[in-house]
Amino acid sequence: MTSDPRPRATLWPKGRLYEDFHVGQTFDHHWGRTILEGDTTLFTTLTLSFNPLYFNRAYALAHGHPDIVVNPQLVFNVVLGLSVEDCSEIGGPFLGVFDLTYDRPVYPGATLTARSTTTETRISESNPANGIVTWRTEGFNEAGERVVGFRRSNLVRLRNPKRAA
Repeated sequence: MTSDPRPRATLWPKGRLYEDFHVGQTFDHHWGRTILEGDTTLFTTLTLSFNPLYFNRAYALAHGHPDIVVNPQLVFNVVLGLSVEDCSEIGGPFLGVFDLTYDRPVYPGATLTARSTTTETRISESNPANGIVTWRTEGFNEAGERVVGFRRSNLVRLRNPKRAA
């Protein structure tokens, strides 16, 4: 005797709308993510990243690293992913990444955390029912050292687009 729970379910709103952001607002994204050796090996293989630093321990050691190097694109993807809940979970087109820098190598077993600061908000000229929000996102290792930084922008819905017109 089971009944369908969907009619009794409550939809919890997620994400932020344009009006929820202001310049200077900082988000310390929760959780963090430990990158395991299997994560970087699989990512490197699936993306055809044939740099031996990412999958050949002897090669990495011979070039002065203490272990294989986590593929930097994986580092970027993890940090970007950590920022989604606070910055862009509600959706809206992703408009790009700018000024991407890698500050230091990451090795398997590192736990990454992320922080984003809102750097710009403006109403879209071509689509005034939406705004464009830009954040500066930084990723850190467990020692608090910055490992990656970038700016990114999203188109974000206005709460009441008729008022903006």
